[in-house]
This record gives sequence, structure tokens and C-alpha cells, in this order.
Amino acid sequence: MNTELFKKILSENSPVQISEEQLNKFAIIAELLSVEGAKYNLTALKTERDVALLHFVDSLTLFSHGLLESGSKIIDVGCGAGFPALVVGAFDPTLKVHALDSTKKKVDFVSLCAENAGLSNMTGICARAEESGFREDFDVALSRGVARLNVLSELCLPLVKIGGTFVAMKGSAGEIEAEEAKRAIEICGGEIEKIHTVKIPEVEHNHTLVVIRKIKETPKVYPRQYSKIVKKPL
Repeated sequence: MNTELFKKILSENSPVQISEEQLNKFAIIAELLSVEGAKYNLTALKTERDVALLHFVDSLTLFSHGLLESGSKIIDVGCGAGFPALVVGAFDPTLKVHALDSTKKKVDFVSLCAENAGLSNMTGICARAEESGFREDFDVALSRGVARLNVLSELCLPLVKIGGTFVAMKGSAGEIEAEEAKRAIEICGGEIEKIHTVKIPEVEHNHTLVVIRKIKETPKVYPRQYSKIVKKPL
């Protein structure tokens, strides 16, 4: 990877102001993704521009829309290669970020990136969301590109404190998924607060951030086993 080119593209397109220290941390993560990505089968993105725009800029829109408060305890459900978890943790060291994934090699990669970039606020957890043992522990749950929202709501809302939020990072069909998931969201104790339209430079279709507020306790019977959630979404 051409690190200086990556930094230039990210600096020119970031939706928020980023410091040199933050940029250096992002570059360490991007370089590791470039070197280790194929080995771990983590991402199809190859060029500096695609990685900068579709992983880093996309993740930084959480800050440009004011969705993460300093000091919050956050969980990234199905973190994959670490987006948005790594970007979130590198941007704001006061955030306590938990990167959750059921695939060990992905959690290992995220932990490697966190160690190399000096992110002491990051914790990697290898578990399924519905089997993790967490319940109403987090201020914010994040999820990006994991499953449809009617499935994600049952996985993520039980993890969020009453008054906290679940932010689903979606593509252009975010509003359609939100409508489809209204029943699941309500049953699991949430309500749709806002849907933000996000324009990523050079990307043809807009992305969406579906913000769901946790307004009441999730019934104890949820989440169900994943096979049941997928077979019969709420």
C-alpha cells in the first residue's frame, strides 16, 4: 500500500477534521489490512482510494452525524475486518470499543491492528451476539453489512442500555429495511429515531445510518438462537 497516497485521499475526503496522530493510526490499520487482508480473506477492496473511502470515510460518518458521545461504551456486532470498530477506536480514545465477531481470525486481526496502532481502548471478543452473555451493557451498538435490519435488531437491541442507541450502517436500501424491521424493533424495545442519508465521495449510491433508540427493556426471550431468527424474523 502507498501510505502517503492513502493519507492524502483520506485527508481530502474525511467528513470530519482528523489530526496527524489519528491519520497515522488509520494508516497503520490500512497497511495491515493491505498486508494481511488476503491471508485472512477480510476485504475485497484493494486500492488506497477504495479502502480510504469505503472503509474509513464511511466509518467516520458516525462522527459527522454526531452519533457517538465521548466516553461511551460501544459494541460493533459482526465487526469483520474491524470497520467501524477500529476507526471509531482510533478517532476517539475515550470510547470503550468492543469488537464482536464469531470468526476468530477476524477478531485476531482486529486485535492485531489495535495493538499496532496503540488502541488501548479496544477489546476483541470471539462470540455470536446472541450467545455473548452481554445484556443491556452498551451505550451504542453498531453493525455494518452483517444482515437485514429485521434480523440485526433482535441481535443488537438486547445489548443496548435503555436510553442508548443501535446504529445500523446500511446501503441505499436502508429506509426499505427500516420499514421492514419496524415490528422487530418495537418488540425488542426500540424505536426508529432518525435515518441519515450519507453521501460517500465517488460512490454511486448513498449509504444510510438507521438510528434506533432503546426505549424499554428487551423481553427476556430475545434474542433467540440465530437459526430461529433467520428462519422466522420478527
